[in-house]
Amino acid sequence: MKFLHKILEKQRPLFEKGGKYEKFFYLFEAGETFMFTPPTTTQSKGVQVRDAIDLKRLMMTVVIAMVPCLIFGIWNVGHQHALAFGKTMTFMDKFLFGAWYVVPMIIVSYAAGGLVEVVFALIRKHPINEGFLVTGMLVPLICPVTIPLWQIGLANIFAIVLAKEVFGGTGMNVLNVAMTARAFLYFAYPSQISGDVWTANETGNVISLGTQGLVDGYSGATALSVAASAGTAKAEILQAFANSWSPDLFSFWNLFWGAIPGCVGETSTLMALIGAAILVLTGVGSGRIIVSVFVGAYFMGWVFNLLSANTFAQMPPHYHLVVGGLAFGAVFMATDPVSASHTATGKWIYGFLIGVLTVIIRVVNPAYPEGIMLAVLLMNVFAPLIDHYVVEANKKRRERRLVSREAI
Repeated sequence: MKFLHKILEKQRPLFEKGGKYEKFFYLFEAGETFMFTPPTTTQSKGVQVRDAIDLKRLMMTVVIAMVPCLIFGIWNVGHQHALAFGKTMTFMDKFLFGAWYVVPMIIVSYAAGGLVEVVFALIRKHPINEGFLVTGMLVPLICPVTIPLWQIGLANIFAIVLAKEVFGGTGMNVLNVAMTARAFLYFAYPSQISGDVWTANETGNVISLGTQGLVDGYSGATALSVAASAGTAKAEILQAFANSWSPDLFSFWNLFWGAIPGCVGETSTLMALIGAAILVLTGVGSGRIIVSVFVGAYFMGWVFNLLSANTFAQMPPHYHLVVGGLAFGAVFMATDPVSASHTATGKWIYGFLIGVLTVIIRVVNPAYPEGIMLAVLLMNVFAPLIDHYVVEANKKRRERRLVSREAI
């Protein structure tokens, strides 16, 4: 590998200032950084702090944390296909079937996002940011498997340009980029990303579950859709879950495990929690935000149980933690270090309100059953305000302590 790196380094003068390909320097640097560690060191003569973390390693840690959700999601695509068509498939058969559909989604996502990054790097003459490594993985994981590939590419371009680059690039975005892509798809192409779950047969034709020769009784609804259309009593909702076409499909533990219809990577709470452990242990993700999102969702579910008889308001609070994309959103969206709150107290408030708003949106307006999307985007906007008031409160407490000491 050192031999290849030396060959690459010999080409560097062609891309540096005054070289033949000077305008492509940042493209060259991005390729070298991705494949090797550049042979550059800081020239500062002051005090140095050595740390193994940088933006590339931080983003790669997030990608690694998403791998459990990705692997499980690929398998689940094949598993849901087998259930829908009444087929017997081995673990590997399911995995390979899922990979046939999921891998192209990832390739298109990275290609579209990478293209935008390259264009803006060349125009603005700045290094290519590694942020698209995370966004390129997140967007396919929060989409249904049969969404048209061109929509994934379009959503990436839209989100990176309007949610990140117009604000100055990585580290400057106000909104979570992947959630912005999801919102764009939800409102621009609702039939492909909302409503009943869709699957695909071996020929690649998209077929709605519950039609065209599929197993009898399969409605194609997600757990949130079942709850929204069940009834107003807790017993009715649980009975609707129990009466699903497959035994225990929507039992609490199966919802926690994630072998249910849904978007590629967000069905498994267990896999999301494994990713959360990786992020928290490496110091990349905030455990305060993750925990407070779950606490907020449970609290609001409990409040609705006490006060409301609205559609699926009586769903047991702990079910809110495992249905929809709450866990995935709490771990990978709410913890975005740029668009989330930065103060310690602010993180508790920010995460708690995301959980509360998620359940409110689900219950009050079933037209938006996946409340985590709108909750995260809304709290992204209010995160700076939360931090502002937390800082102001800290200042006032310090002022009172100083006054007390002077009085003594």
